Amino acid sequence: MDDLKDIDRERLPKHIGLILDGNRRWARKNNLDINIGHLEGYKTLNKILFSLFDIGIRYLSIYALSLENVKKRSDTELKYIYKLIIKAISAVMKEPLVTKEKIKFNVIGRLSLLPHEVLLKINELIDFTKDHDKAFVNLCLLYDGQEEIVDAVKKLIEDKVKSEEINREKIKNYLYTKDFPELDYIIRTGMEDGARISGFLLWDASYAEFKFRNDYWPEYNEKMLIEDIKDYLRRNRRKGK
Repeated sequence: MDDLKDIDRERLPKHIGLILDGNRRWARKNNLDINIGHLEGYKTLNKILFSLFDIGIRYLSIYALSLENVKKRSDTELKYIYKLIIKAISAVMKEPLVTKEKIKFNVIGRLSLLPHEVLLKINELIDFTKDHDKAFVNLCLLYDGQEEIVDAVKKLIEDKVKSEEINREKIKNYLYTKDFPELDYIIRTGMEDGARISGFLLWDASYAEFKFRNDYWPEYNEKMLIEDIKDYLRRNRRKGK
């Protein structure tokens, strides 16, 4: 990432969101089995993940599997995806940089709907990195931004929070992302037909900048990442001012 070595780190986005879209379409375009698309998508994430921390990004949220996706996928495809998740977590725990750079992993979403073996592996990862405090990753699995807000409202009611006590800060403290700052930049691949975020971190995306790419996620690479970071640096973020 030499192209960004001289960049003022203070100007970089503090929290980046990645929406990994296009694995299945990439596979179809290349006349491959859909599961090969998921495998290549996993390989891409593995390459990009540590490049982001290398340039100084401190918070990263990854939209890997939405709640809506799960409703539309076959059992066979889901089983393969879950195997990849277990494989990815195992690889992360063996990666020396995770310990060296003190990267803490969190997983958010309707985790109770995951198979038991996946949930066990997730808990293993969370426990393995619980004391890390220099960089942070949110992995969004079976996630939906509206459901996150619904859960926050339910917890507010359960805790009998008075209406006069409810403000933005209070609601943020009841979200899955309570320990993460708001999103600065969202990058989404596979956007051939519009520009949307599909329920990704709706509360935290209020003032985020967006980058939509036609490229499918398995095609994404470090060169594109550098282009996207430079694009962000050229923008004037007024945030409503």
